[in-house]
Amino acid sequence: MKILRYTSAILLAGTLLNSGCSKGFLDKPAYGGLSNEIVANKDGVNYLLVGAYAALDGQGNPTGALGGGGNGWEASPTNWIYGSVVGGDAHKGSEGTDQTPINEIAISQPNVSNSFFNTKWKAVFEGVARCNNTLKLMAQAKDMSDAERTQVQAEARFLRGHYYFELRKMFKKVPYVTEATADPLVSNDAEIWPNIEADFKYAMDNLPPTQPQVARANKWAAKVYLAKTYLYQKKYPEALQLFNDAITNGVTSNGLPYALTANFEDNFDASKKNNSESVFAIQMSANDGTNNIANANMGDMLNFPGNFKCCGFYQPSFDLVNSYRVDGSGLPYLDDYNQHPIKSDMGIRSADSFSPDTDPIDPRLDWTVGRRGLPYHDWGYFAGSDWIRDHSQRYAGPYATKKMVYWNYNQDKYLDDHSWAPGTAINVLLIRFADVLLMTAECAAETGDLGRAKDLVNQVRHRMIDHPENWVHDYKDPAKPILGFDPAKPISNYSIGEYPAFPNVDFARKAIRFERKLELAMEGHRFFDLSRWGIADQVLNAYFAFEGQITQDVQGGHFTKGKNEYFPIPQRQIDLTLKDGKPVLKQNDNF
Repeated sequence: MKILRYTSAILLAGTLLNSGCSKGFLDKPAYGGLSNEIVANKDGVNYLLVGAYAALDGQGNPTGALGGGGNGWEASPTNWIYGSVVGGDAHKGSEGTDQTPINEIAISQPNVSNSFFNTKWKAVFEGVARCNNTLKLMAQAKDMSDAERTQVQAEARFLRGHYYFELRKMFKKVPYVTEATADPLVSNDAEIWPNIEADFKYAMDNLPPTQPQVARANKWAAKVYLAKTYLYQKKYPEALQLFNDAITNGVTSNGLPYALTANFEDNFDASKKNNSESVFAIQMSANDGTNNIANANMGDMLNFPGNFKCCGFYQPSFDLVNSYRVDGSGLPYLDDYNQHPIKSDMGIRSADSFSPDTDPIDPRLDWTVGRRGLPYHDWGYFAGSDWIRDHSQRYAGPYATKKMVYWNYNQDKYLDDHSWAPGTAINVLLIRFADVLLMTAECAAETGDLGRAKDLVNQVRHRMIDHPENWVHDYKDPAKPILGFDPAKPISNYSIGEYPAFPNVDFARKAIRFERKLELAMEGHRFFDLSRWGIADQVLNAYFAFEGQITQDVQGGHFTKGKNEYFPIPQRQIDLTLKDGKPVLKQNDNF
């Protein structure tokens, strides 16, 4: 199966789009500046479509974000800042004086002029502009069949649906611009969910079930994304119908029936990507001839332990780690997990002895978090403070992120070292099948089918129950063993059980929401889940109170209900939309 390489069309698409760095997105026509005599044909349209795919990672060349200005990590498609750090999965990490704009975002005290929001806004709207450019040019191309036009329109509208979904969940009040928009100064006072639904519905109805290139969206990805759009609006029956169909009949773009991978870590191993769990992913590539890491998950380039090339950001929180503690039945402590803390090496130097926790723990913890005294993939035992940027550990704790860090055994093929920080070929999974199962469980619970909701949660948990290979940490390459490590034995006291029943909908909600926290940790979902559930104020204020007693970075944090569920519209974008002396864009409530 061929893999679509985004980079082949980036230069051409970028040249044709003529998107000025100094302007706001509304200061240019939706269709950009195109030379129709040169590119108004099938090949030109396909170049632009590939460019629309290329915008998924938000990254430009060589190290900046798309849209002009800002660093790549400010527009990372993993949303490690906006989804996980803000949601309490992780601390910013590193040191307090590094990337300081993240500090105020992390404690729910963002400033409307924070440059990170402007970078993210511009990068995602660049994706919108590329989709609109593709559709505009397609209408003018003379050498395309009706079937080819439908295919291009379906893919471009799928991508546009994704970009607007990203904007809507982050910024709420979003102006909606299409290829047909005449006046680029569009207000943001209308709800755009119906527009997103329409794009995904068109894509679902017109995309093929499989694609010749694995990176392209298929009808099942569109169906799942439409269902997710319904879920965010609490349209549970509509979402449930689509999710059920996808679970029963859905396939990946390369024709693999949707299924959980036997090994949890296969979702975060570049040599195992595009597997049966990949519903829609951003394709990452390393050492692809560009001599930079723009296509190698550059948005996460800071997020490696301090002993790697760079930079010690994105450290999992105590709150997240403690969530993996289980009781005698292998089930989590849904309400008081922080009263059953997992032993850490906080304040203990690497030169001093430390013995890891011996009480029962959900095995997913050690595929998610690097902690002292246990193997860090196949790099050796995690050494503690020597691998933490802030050796005191007081700023952000003693843990390291793990899911998106490359493995030692395949670094020669899947590591890109063309920058001062590493890049990797690990795909960014925007939606994976475990996520689909848990979203379906949520819809089932909200429509009264607690039995099915329980079964779906248990299906996710049974990956770890049924496949004991997840309880050991193979070093992958026998030629590079970890000294003293037996890959045939569990490295901790792992335990995981299934839920016997969900006695009522309140318990079901609690269990499903907690399962999403455990399964999807450090994948950029947490804050957006908390916000759409309407419980962000309760959860995050409790997080600030607990975590602030241990680390310095979140002290003073406070979440205000009715305000902090969304980020502020970038003030720079508001300032750029003056019409008759008044801004067209309006700020979100209470900012």
